[in-house]
Amino acid sequence: MKIFVVNAGSSSLKYQLIDMENEQMLCKGLCERIGVSGVITHKAADGRVYTAETLMPTHSEAFEAVVYALTESEAKVIDSFDEISAIGHRTVQGGVDFTNSCLITSEVIEKMREWSVLAPLHNPANILGIEACIKTFGKDIPQVAVFDTAFHQTMEPKAYMYALPYRYYEQYKIRKYGFHGTSHRFVGGRAQELLGKEHSKIITCHLGNGCSITAIKDGKCVDTSMGLTPLDGFMMGTRSGTLDPSAITYIAEKENLSPADVDRIVNKESGVYGISGVSNDNRDVEAAANAGNERAKLAIDMQRYQILKFIGSYIAAMNGVDAIVFTGGIGENDSKLREYVCDNLKFVGVEIDKEKNAVRGKEIKISTNNSKVSVYIIPTNEELAIARDTLEIISK
Repeated sequence: MKIFVVNAGSSSLKYQLIDMENEQMLCKGLCERIGVSGVITHKAADGRVYTAETLMPTHSEAFEAVVYALTESEAKVIDSFDEISAIGHRTVQGGVDFTNSCLITSEVIEKMREWSVLAPLHNPANILGIEACIKTFGKDIPQVAVFDTAFHQTMEPKAYMYALPYRYYEQYKIRKYGFHGTSHRFVGGRAQELLGKEHSKIITCHLGNGCSITAIKDGKCVDTSMGLTPLDGFMMGTRSGTLDPSAITYIAEKENLSPADVDRIVNKESGVYGISGVSNDNRDVEAAANAGNERAKLAIDMQRYQILKFIGSYIAAMNGVDAIVFTGGIGENDSKLREYVCDNLKFVGVEIDKEKNAVRGKEIKISTNNSKVSVYIIPTNEELAIARDTLEIISK
């Protein structure tokens, strides 16, 4: 059985085709500049590549280009789209309505529209992808929505509520929702398998250009660092993370800024980039720090310190920890960050093997046999998680 996994952006379309018999990726691809010109890059698992410039006024034309790449190009992997059993969509904001992945219906799409107010950059794009799939492939092929927010819906009110007047929760559902849920669920589940324990306390660190940390007890989310939006938590590539709200109102008054101006500053001009003035890429910032750039060094120090604080707070929230997992582009590849965090958690019995910690992008246990807490690098695979959910739902 083959599952087609889609991640639609406003002007892009990422996809993978996965054979669920052995959970192997058959191909992956990206359509870019949808609505402008259109470019597709398609890569088969055996190394064959197909690229083309083709007009993509909408996502429908993008899917037509994908179908050609899959079935007719020099990098084709199937003979017909009829070989595909279902389509799984990465969807972002499901609010309180979606606690699990679900079969897509017209009612589901309308609920997604309602929640677009909290994910204006993502939900409308996800809906575009879904509707283009229906237009291109018809209504007979089942489609499944896998929400980033769903995994975090097991949080208790004490964890997800904000200390604002309660009417804002009642009227507008202002609360913490969390994101990267599919990634946290995937690596947290894998860590639980590796631990071999039904009852476990796991902290998963999804660290990339966007970052979040989640506390998982017995397979369920207890707390997570992102909030109403992906801006909350600790500093990221260009996002500020948690701030004193008065800092924002003070700056806005001083510089006569609009809400849109403020949103741009805290989402696109802050974080590692805002502090370092160099880049939002940790590799560039670390190189600058090694060359003597003090602001770059400060950005690295701040980021590592904030990550450590969140992990420490989640150890307290769960009254202990069995495993800590690093994933994402930074989590899987930045050995110095992992070493800093683990060396500062020796007080709870964390001890890592420095040689094993030097590994990049590979599943491995980097803690020693004497460590009281298991520490893992587990590469995330959100596409496979989406495909698994899709298969489970269409099999019922």
